[in-house]
Amino acid sequence: MSAKILSGATVGLDSQIIEVEADFGGGQGGVFIIVGLPDMAVQESKERVWSAIKNSGLEFARSKIVINLAPADLKKEGPAYDLPIALSILQAAEQIVIPENEKDALFLGELSLDGHVRSVAGVLPIAIMAKEKGIKKMFVPEANAAEAALMEEVEVIPVETLSQLILYFQGKAQLARFKPAVDWLNLRTRDYGLDMALVKGQEHAKRALEIAAAGGHNVLLSGPPGSGKTMLARAVSTILPVLTREEILEVTKIYSVAGKLTKDKPLIVERPFRSPHHTASGVALVGGGTYPRPGEISLAHRGILFLDEFPEFSRQVLENLRQPLEDGIVTVSRAQGTVTFPARFTLIAAQNPCPCGYFSDTEKKCICAPTQIIKYQKRISGPLLDRIDLHIEVPRIKFEKLTGETAGESSAEIRARVEKARARQTERFVNLKIKTNAEMTAKELKEFCKVDEQTLQLLKNAVQQLNLSARAYHRVLKTSRTIADLNEAETIQLAHVAEALQYRTKIE
Repeated sequence: MSAKILSGATVGLDSQIIEVEADFGGGQGGVFIIVGLPDMAVQESKERVWSAIKNSGLEFARSKIVINLAPADLKKEGPAYDLPIALSILQAAEQIVIPENEKDALFLGELSLDGHVRSVAGVLPIAIMAKEKGIKKMFVPEANAAEAALMEEVEVIPVETLSQLILYFQGKAQLARFKPAVDWLNLRTRDYGLDMALVKGQEHAKRALEIAAAGGHNVLLSGPPGSGKTMLARAVSTILPVLTREEILEVTKIYSVAGKLTKDKPLIVERPFRSPHHTASGVALVGGGTYPRPGEISLAHRGILFLDEFPEFSRQVLENLRQPLEDGIVTVSRAQGTVTFPARFTLIAAQNPCPCGYFSDTEKKCICAPTQIIKYQKRISGPLLDRIDLHIEVPRIKFEKLTGETAGESSAEIRARVEKARARQTERFVNLKIKTNAEMTAKELKEFCKVDEQTLQLLKNAVQQLNLSARAYHRVLKTSRTIADLNEAETIQLAHVAEALQYRTKIE
């Protein structure tokens, strides 16, 4: 007798149904074969399934068993097929009977040797796929139940052990639908350990970071050691608006595929802040692997990617940022196929101006040779710098400001202005697929960034004197539009463009 159980697979951030078929055939007893392009983790499920069934009090059939994972041309990876494989074997052996109304249910879970069901990655994308295909029920590990239950249209049944599920299908036990104790989708947390008011001085940098937060613009902070670059970068998270419901699901889907969700935190409700070390590889940063997984730039989607010690990153690694900074996506191509991950993040990079760090310092003398300084600064390519909207000098903090009692604006005050600016952008782009000014293309720039003749002349002079490229010109316009939004202006004015130009450096 043969049997079929439905499961799911994630390919990039998308999912599709997998049919797990089991059949008992003739031949030598004890032979257990899995076909359908399984990886090593799937192949090893034979031992886990055998032990889990035995330790759940049932006999493992002694005839030849063939498991087919369909469609056969899709690579299967990971341990999530353990549970459906075990159930398909038990159903084929007539040790359990799955009712007609549950034959289209999805089953996911890794099995331990004693039969406990462990959590797996990528449950949320599969739950979204189940909702889209009209599947009404999912059996998932208890640790993944809250994650799957985000799709309220799908009935989620948490499973602790294989024996529990066996008793359920034998009519000897009941399994209840999971009901989350917390309304995660409507939860907004504001547990910050930092505030802009704690950052002494640096008013120019704070203003630039407010603009960056309001319009989603990229920033490069440059200054001597100890001037507050890292503290400023970390404080940006405190002035960003809360994630929308749509953005929460976008970000959580990425973290689900990456296996970074927990039972206690099944949803990402705060904007991500990712800070990879400068020794990170290209795959760690942009994603990839034999079976492509999201990298740091995708984990920073709708949040902040902070690259401290910017020139210390490998140049080859940094060049991988070009496409994501321009398009908001990263495409990973492998022999098995191509996968696209979202990567709409705000880049905040920090660097010293030279190897010793004091080239721009007014009080401490730089000890680097001119050739060392030039070599150090050239580690960042021109095309990459061109994609950064705001270039900010962060000078040494004077002792008087460092010890002064006068506090600057709080994060809450700045965030209120940022949220107003974002609301104007939401209204402006209501019929478009973009959310912030930084995402505008040439078409949107033509429509929303019109300037008068006097302002156009200023831009013309700036392009000539600063040697700005066409891309840099467009980024000045986007920054100007954000400054106008912060000032609640309907049109871009001369003062807005003049301020935006302060944040561009001359290209030699």
